[in-house]
Amino acid sequence: MSEIAPRELICLADDEGNSVTVNLLGRDTRWSAGLDAEIVVRTPFVSGRIDLVLSASKLEDWSHALNRLGAGEDGTWMEMSRGPSVFIQLIGERDCPEVVVEDESGSMVTVRVPVVPPDDWIADHRQRLRRVLDHWAPMLSA
Repeated sequence: MSEIAPRELICLADDEGNSVTVNLLGRDTRWSAGLDAEIVVRTPFVSGRIDLVLSASKLEDWSHALNRLGAGEDGTWMEMSRGPSVFIQLIGERDCPEVVVEDESGSMVTVRVPVVPPDDWIADHRQRLRRVLDHWAPMLSA
C-alpha cells in the first residue's frame, strides 16, 4: 500500500476551463466501509460541489463504466442510487464529450459540462482507479 492516499479518482478537464472531478477526502467517519468524497464542477459560468460516500461496489461500478466508455459507449456511474449520478456522453449536444452531473434526490439540479479530454483519458482513469483500489480496498472490505 502506498503511503500517500490517492486524491483524485476522476478528473475530466479541458483547456476551456471546464472540469468535473471526483476527489477522495478520506475514510468516512460514520461508516467504515465508505470513503468521503466530493464531486466538483468548475466552468467559467458555474461552479459547485456535492458530497458523497463511495463504497467498494461504487468503485467497481466506475470500472464497469470505464469499460463501456472504452468500448465506445456512453457511461453511467451511480445511477439509481441515493445521491448524485454521473453520465458521460462521448458525443454530447455540442458534438464533443459531455459530463452530466445530476443530483435528483437532493438539490434536484443537473449540470451539463462539455469537456474535451486528452486521447488517453480512459487509460488514465483506469490507472487512477487502480491506485485508489490498491490503497483503499483493503480498508473498505474490513
